[in-house]
Amino acid sequence: MAIKSKNIATTCVHSGPMPDAHGAVMPPIYLSSTYAFETVGKQRTFDYGRSGNPTRFALETCLAELEGGIRGFAFGTGMAATATLIQLFNAGDHFLVHDDLYGGTYRLMASVMTTKGVDVEFINMRDLDKLRAAIRPNTRGIWTETPTNPLMNLLDLTAIAAIAKEHNVITLCDNTFLSPYFQRPLDLGMDIVMHSTTKYLNGHSDVVGGGAVTNNPELADKIGMLQNAMGSGQAPFDCFLVLRGIKTLPVRMDVHNANALALAKWLQTRPEIKEVLHPGLESHPQHELAKRQMSGYGGTFSFRMQNGEMVKKALSNVKMFTLAESLGGVESLIEQPWTMTHVSMPEDVRIAVGITDDLVRVSVGIEHIDDIIADLQQAFEA
Repeated sequence: MAIKSKNIATTCVHSGPMPDAHGAVMPPIYLSSTYAFETVGKQRTFDYGRSGNPTRFALETCLAELEGGIRGFAFGTGMAATATLIQLFNAGDHFLVHDDLYGGTYRLMASVMTTKGVDVEFINMRDLDKLRAAIRPNTRGIWTETPTNPLMNLLDLTAIAAIAKEHNVITLCDNTFLSPYFQRPLDLGMDIVMHSTTKYLNGHSDVVGGGAVTNNPELADKIGMLQNAMGSGQAPFDCFLVLRGIKTLPVRMDVHNANALALAKWLQTRPEIKEVLHPGLESHPQHELAKRQMSGYGGTFSFRMQNGEMVKKALSNVKMFTLAESLGGVESLIEQPWTMTHVSMPEDVRIAVGITDDLVRVSVGIEHIDDIIADLQQAFEA
């Protein structure tokens, strides 16, 4: 039986177990595609793998408890989670999206959602007056991401949620960068929180997955129906891997957080660097908001070098850092959003929001901080 605790470290370890006839300490991997009915017209808890699976249920229960929601959902990828959630909206709806966000999400909103007849509008939600002015009678949803990828801008979730509730608008928040260990959007008033569980929740760069949690019973029923109808649920073995990763989320996140902040402070001293975009620094324009709505800053942040050519040379000379997309694993990764994670955004859109070729994003791993700094130092000097 799951142990209930107000402490997230305990929840990470003990949430999600299932009764098992053999006393398995870890949730078993159930690979069955179908399940026997008790009798004609009377099914057991599960009947078909697309509709539900014991291992997936364990992960979904864990996600709900970590985010403080009533029901969780596990999806095949983070984009599968997002694609399922946007099916909550219909032709004729107006949907507001923060303009600085992950490139894959932008592509889905701009290239796919609009084909359904949904009016998608990208705005700067750091300006709450702009948000208020953008809401129309047919506005049905607001999509947020905070901290934003890759510019590390923060959105005031409590204020956005309050504005949305005045107009009966559904709010959604991508919480991938911080995980529920450092930020719980549902507690701040959001209706739905989503994750790419590929990142910090799994934490080992060996599986892709997505998650969503809500505290609204009506939305929970709708999301459950869509997950089943679309077949976007996550496979049992992948669910097992994410559950395994969550067990160590607290200890990993504390090291990610400490290493990233130390690296950010070191980067501020380097002549190659124009600007460090890390909400834990007092120089960040939203540092006070960060302290108010986050309990930590995570392990991913960005910085600007003097020019794009310097970025190219530095990223070509890293040795311990891996030049790769993604984030949230135990290893340190480095990338140039201009040519990698955000290349799917039109060039003029990237420039308008501030994603330029001088920008570098790092996912700081759990290696020793001295080795992390030494690798960037030698890459800069090269």
